[in-house]
Amino acid sequence: MAALIAFLRKYVLYIALVQALVATLGSLYFSEIAGIVPCVLCWYQRICMYPLVVILAVGILKKDKLVAHYVLPLSIIGFLIATYHFLLQMGVVPESVAPCVAGVSCASRFVQWFGFVTIPFLSMVAFAVITGCMVFFLKQKKYVK
Repeated sequence: MAALIAFLRKYVLYIALVQALVATLGSLYFSEIAGIVPCVLCWYQRICMYPLVVILAVGILKKDKLVAHYVLPLSIIGFLIATYHFLLQMGVVPESVAPCVAGVSCASRFVQWFGFVTIPFLSMVAFAVITGCMVFFLKQKKYVK
């Protein structure tokens, strides 16, 4: 356990950066290569995710001890939107309250692996990982190279 904590202390910002980069590239793959048109909620999640790549990269390069304060608002808002979107797709939230009034329905499931892994689920996990990394970083109270 101590080895894991030491590893996380050293690389937690890099883990968050890689997660944000993979999520960004994944969303671009789904829309630009797979041809899946993003719905309104997908766009809101992208608005929260895409800047995280730049914010985390600059925070790492500048060794900014406050980087988590810039990341957390976007990651928490993105997590909440992704969670709502996932619950909408799973039928927990009725489709009648979906914000998608034109274009692609937010309740549409273009990808569904193992019966529950959808694009909003992947987004929700990505935001959760980034948020968890930032909370861990804040608890460390100092930046470790």
